[in-house]
Amino acid sequence: MSTRVRGIGMTSERTRLRMVERLRAAGVRDEAVLTAMAEVPRHIFVDEALSTRAYEDMSLPLGHGQTISHPLTVARMCELARNGRPLGRVLEIGTGCGYQAAVLARLAREVYSIERIGALLEKARVHILRELKLRNVRMKLADGRLGLAEVAPFDVILLAAAAEAPPAALIEQLAVHGRMVLPVGGEQQRLCLIERTAAGVSEKWLEEVKFVPLMTGTLK
Repeated sequence: MSTRVRGIGMTSERTRLRMVERLRAAGVRDEAVLTAMAEVPRHIFVDEALSTRAYEDMSLPLGHGQTISHPLTVARMCELARNGRPLGRVLEIGTGCGYQAAVLARLAREVYSIERIGALLEKARVHILRELKLRNVRMKLADGRLGLAEVAPFDVILLAAAAEAPPAALIEQLAVHGRMVLPVGGEQQRLCLIERTAAGVSEKWLEEVKFVPLMTGTLK
């Protein structure tokens, strides 16, 4: 699935490929994830004034107190979620600008994405549906802590905001053999990998990360 969106100079396909080589050098090994990162034009998801910095390994402001995650963080979370297998149904908590949802759309059969800030969600819809024409992404304005019980269970749940503890409602919506990847903590945060098996739920704590906090409610 290739994108029709093109760039020039610092927003060109060549620049995206250089970003992918940096991700590979940083330890990302999943070729499907690297291919998806190469295909998605990150520069369209940020303000035009910041587009020349879109392929640097840094977070960038989106407004409303939100940020677009580092490319390495997106790649790392997607790699952990996939665990070398094709993905079926995925739930993303925190659509933001829609960048990670666009990457996930190239890795999964179905992507459901929840955002609590209406203005951000509308921009994400433009990027994902109108510009990239991705038809396997469904977006909803809702409280991410509650998930989407009506379409659960999910093979993968990814959170793009830090919870004080893994939300119980989301764990319940995880399929058997499913994986949830999320940042946990306040000032100090770590990435957590939760796996659900027939015998129960296990947690694995990984590297330190920095995300905006997971909030309740919605804002139009």
